[in-house]
Amino acid sequence: MGWQDFIRTTMKKAVLAFYKFVHLQNPHEEKEKLLSFLKEISTVGTIILGKEGINGMCSLDIAKLEKTKSFLQRNFSLENSDFKTNVSPSDVFKKLSIRVKKEIVMLGHPEINPAVSVGTYIEPEEWDTFISKKEVVTIDTRNDFEVELGTFKGSVNPKTASFHEFSKWWRDKSKFFKDKKIAMFCTGGIRCEKATSFLKSEGLDEVYHLKGGILNYFDKVGNSDKSKWRGDCFVFDQRVTVNPRLQPGDYEICHACRYPLGLNDRNHVHYEKGISCHNCFGTKTEKKISSLKERKKQFELTKDRTSKNE
Repeated sequence: MGWQDFIRTTMKKAVLAFYKFVHLQNPHEEKEKLLSFLKEISTVGTIILGKEGINGMCSLDIAKLEKTKSFLQRNFSLENSDFKTNVSPSDVFKKLSIRVKKEIVMLGHPEINPAVSVGTYIEPEEWDTFISKKEVVTIDTRNDFEVELGTFKGSVNPKTASFHEFSKWWRDKSKFFKDKKIAMFCTGGIRCEKATSFLKSEGLDEVYHLKGGILNYFDKVGNSDKSKWRGDCFVFDQRVTVNPRLQPGDYEICHACRYPLGLNDRNHVHYEKGISCHNCFGTKTEKKISSLKERKKQFELTKDRTSKNE
């Protein structure tokens, strides 16, 4: 069996990631249209709409992929280059969630407009060479726990718990990057793109970002020997992480605190599946622990009944 035959017979689902900074006059109205369309074709995923645009990732039948992309292009001005597509043997989300928020990625500065002003894109194939230059400082705009799982060698980790903290970190630390070119990256491109818009509003000119983010870099560059990437990339779905070949990594989510756990973490003395891990052990009330244990029990009962009926 050839590779294309393997993909066709094994991978039944497409994983589609996309975002676009584009003015939406009535996000709630757009939500209803999008919800109706995606329900009709049995799509699951998470999508955020706002007056500044759309940001989402969904899982759907491969046969419905082009129809979905066409709908998004017509209604949200997305272009072919705005989509990042991967494949999976099954859905990577459990349900469909579409929400309307003030910002499609929460920086806390609704006054900036990434649809009008952002940094300069760096193509994935040029990224490693660009960030190797002495005059370039590379900043990872993702959360600290994401950076711990993998990042580009030599990049700066702001150690933020959420993207909302990035602007304060920058204002506190910007003096250390004076006269430097700033190159930023994130998972799919949206956080680093908005971060460049913020830096431009702060008066910087030499601001750059990885086009399409880490996932696009993995797709175009993969695990090349010349790659400066080290580790896995956290993704916000049931795969938890993907490696540079865009294959699911060996991580699971702690159901108590949502922290990604590697093999060593799952062998830790404080790890109890569904109850606690080294990151959250000792932080839960007895009531919360009892609730987690009951949820684990119900899950295992459901799983057992399902396996018996198969």
